This record gives sequence, C-alpha cells and structure tokens, in this order.
Amino acid sequence: MRQIAIYGKGGIGKSTTTQNSVAALAEMGKKVLLLGCDPKADCTRLLLHGKRQPTVLDILRDGGGECSTDQISSLGFGGVTCVESGGPEPGVGCGGRGIITSIQTLHDLGMYKDDLDFVFYDVLGDVVCGGFAMPIREGYAQEIYIVASGEYMALYAANNICKGIKKFAEAGHTRLGGIICNSRKCENEEALVAEFAKKINSKLLQFIPRDNIVQRAEINRKTVIDFDSCCPQAEVYRTIARKIVDNKEFTIPTPITIDELESLMREFGIAD
Repeated sequence: MRQIAIYGKGGIGKSTTTQNSVAALAEMGKKVLLLGCDPKADCTRLLLHGKRQPTVLDILRDGGGECSTDQISSLGFGGVTCVESGGPEPGVGCGGRGIITSIQTLHDLGMYKDDLDFVFYDVLGDVVCGGFAMPIREGYAQEIYIVASGEYMALYAANNICKGIKKFAEAGHTRLGGIICNSRKCENEEALVAEFAKKINSKLLQFIPRDNIVQRAEINRKTVIDFDSCCPQAEVYRTIARKIVDNKEFTIPTPITIDELESLMREFGIAD
C-alpha cells in the first residue's frame, strides 16, 4: 500500500487534480482510499457526484466519540473509498487537528486494509501548521506531490512545502515525487515550473493544460474521467496516474531562497 499526500497553495486546483487522478487510478483497477484533509470537506465531492460526505469530526461529535466505517466513508466513482476529515467551526480550534483525529480513527477502524493499492491525503494549503503537516510528520505519507502553477505565489507555496518535506524527510522516509503544474496560462509556464522543479532537486511530473472541460465536469459534479472519458483532458489525468504508478524517482527537496525564486521568475519573463 502506497500512501501519497498531495499539497499545494489554496485554490491551485489541488483537489480537482487529486480527484481526477484518483479516478484514473480506479479506472485502471487500483483500490484507492482518499482522505480529504480540508475543513471545507470538499475533497471527494466529484467522486461522489456532489454528495456531501459526513465528516469524521462531525460523526465523532454527534456520536460521543464513536463512529463506524459506514458512517464516515462512502464508495465513489470506480469504488474509491471517500472520507472527509472535516474541521472545527470557523474561528474556533485548529483545522489540522481534524487530520490527526481522522487518521487515528481510520487506523482504529481497520480501514488501512492490506488490499488497498493507494491511500491519498488531499491536504489544505502549505506546511505552516503542524496539523496539516501530520501526514508527513508522522510518516503516513511516504510520497509527496505538489500541485503548482507558473504564478509567483503558487511557486512560493510549493517552495515552503519543500521546506517542510526536507525537515521531516531527513528524519524519516518521506520523499518528494514531483511537481504537477496545473496551468494558469502564464508566460513560459511549463518551462518555468520545470526549471523550478529542477532547482529544488525534483522534476515536473506532468503539465496539465487549461481546459474548460474541467469546469463543465465540475458543474455536473463529476471528474473529467467520469464526465467525458474520451476527451484529451481525461488522457492527461490518466498520464498522471500512470506516472504515479511507475514513479521510482523520489528525492529530498532543496528549497531555494526568495531571491532565487524572484530571479527565476524574471528569467522566464514573468516579472519586469
């Protein structure tokens, strides 16, 4: 069983990328568990055709600290087991605590089964909070992929995430598997992200072109794989899935300085 965490700046398309890639893995016959680690609890909605999955924290609160597998999980597209950690009420408590509680609950319920091929953790934002670093810090996720774009703040966040990965990788087995570029149609975007990946001792795993089919699929509460399996964008997500399956190149990243990042942006014509 391979455990994979997907990180990235908020709003970068991380959950969309994760769900579409997981759908492609399921289409390949892989058995996958996806744990959404965002308090908004929207990391599995496309796999569940818009159904709201009750969160682990909500079920535990309502059940006096107890829950069952059926209460906290649902089967989505391709038989993917979908779980949402949830979080506290806005302005109260730490969202990262939901991840810690959820992972422990999954263990207690025996949901990390031997027949699983993959467990995916879809994690909010960058690693600035210890709770959100939980999948890395506790060694649950051995493989990390970062979703970014050619925008400055997306690469800034990716670089920050690499700092967290490096910190925990040196004491364990967590490694970076690559950068996935979810295009925002920035100037020289693919070349920029590929060079950024090279500088941090990683690689550009896949460039995802911007295509309105993604939005149309989301409006219909489906992944692209489910909505239009023959479209070119569906093949892009299948390529990501195949590359994840076959990936054997994992590294400890070498984050760059802010000056180096800004210089890189200027080199590729993003900044004046």
